[in-house]
Amino acid sequence: MEPKYLTIKQVATMLSVSTLTLRNWDKRGRLIAHRHPMNNYRVYKLEDIEKIVRQIEEDPKKPKKLKINLIEEA
Repeated sequence: MEPKYLTIKQVATMLSVSTLTLRNWDKRGRLIAHRHPMNNYRVYKLEDIEKIVRQIEEDPKKPKKLKINLIEEA
């Protein structure tokens, strides 16, 4: 069974960015981290990361202009 959540280190490796970059994205609201209830560490939903990976795969020539704001607007 696949994990529903990933650690910050796992996500940084998957996206080839640093953990500091992920923390900055979280701070700016671009990629929201959730908090583990036991230790308060940042964790990320697998489905959110898969969306980002799909965006990268769709347009690999423009990685700087990724739309990673995953906050759902009502």
